[in-house]
Amino acid sequence: MEVEGSSKKMIATQKEMVENRVPLAYRDQCAHLLIPLNKCRASEFYLPWKCENERHVYEKCEYELVMERLLKMQKIREQEEKIKLQKKQGIPLIPNTANA
Repeated sequence: MEVEGSSKKMIATQKEMVENRVPLAYRDQCAHLLIPLNKCRASEFYLPWKCENERHVYEKCEYELVMERLLKMQKIREQEEKIKLQKKQGIPLIPNTANA
């Protein structure tokens, strides 16, 4: 399953996420990494110095998703600013020669 607007694909299926009781808020493209992390946490009694590798991999995935969204939003804002400047300067989007 592919998520619209993201370069990462969903690896964990809906069924797997339900079986592993992944909360709805965490069912994103990194859910496949959260499942083994939660299992490790439960087996290690949530000790903070355990499961460091799994946590690092999961947090890196989440960070990459956030950065991807930020870059997309920045591009959208730049495009909107460009259009706004063109309208302010009075430069037509379609040149007059195109209408001739």
